[in-house]
Amino acid sequence: MIKKKHEEVQSDLKEHNRKLQNMNSQEMLLWGYEKFDNEFAITTSFGIQSSVLLKMVSDSCLQKKIKIFWIDTGYLPSETYQYAEKLINDLSLEIEVLQSELSPARMESLYGKLWETNKSIDLDKYHEIRKIKPLENGLEKHNIQCWASGVRSSQTKNRNKMRFLDVIRDRLSLRPLLNWTKKDIFYYMKENKLPDHPLFLKGYSTVGDWHSSSPDGADKQGRDTRFRGVKQECGLHTN
Repeated sequence: MIKKKHEEVQSDLKEHNRKLQNMNSQEMLLWGYEKFDNEFAITTSFGIQSSVLLKMVSDSCLQKKIKIFWIDTGYLPSETYQYAEKLINDLSLEIEVLQSELSPARMESLYGKLWETNKSIDLDKYHEIRKIKPLENGLEKHNIQCWASGVRSSQTKNRNKMRFLDVIRDRLSLRPLLNWTKKDIFYYMKENKLPDHPLFLKGYSTVGDWHSSSPDGADKQGRDTRFRGVKQECGLHTN
């Protein structure tokens, strides 16, 4: 039954996107769960804006029902691990951690420090090992048909072309925060008394791994500060 619904939704993405654009973010999450039941999940990075989607799940009637996957590369800043621990406790979240089958030490021994070469092909390999494959393994394990994330259209050129619902690597990808602005994020966090990521207070508007994140500067801001400026996307949200 779930598989049929998955195929049905894919066959008419235009119509489903038309309906989704009239829903608020929490209604989109409810739509995802009602459509796919326990084969719907959300992903988080515990980055600068991650608390918004997590708060929506924790506040809704779907608390403890929607699976939450955290893609932990093993290279996150210590501030992110501390922030994750605080949000998990404050929001009473149940999180499944997804990690690479290769430890950081083993990967570096086999392939070197892939983020240091400033080559797009090496970053692609890094992201495949540490992010994309762990996510795909987790989605496959639970037969997830549709997964939601907190991507926003203003973050990258690729995301500016996204719809609320699309297909990524043969699964449906839902984006409840796609049309949110920085102001929307700011006021939602303030109204709901959500804590800021520690690195936000140090000038970071986005944060991923410790070796590939930088605070905003005069020459680079937002996603341009990631991956040494070589690329904006890590591959999770692209085909």
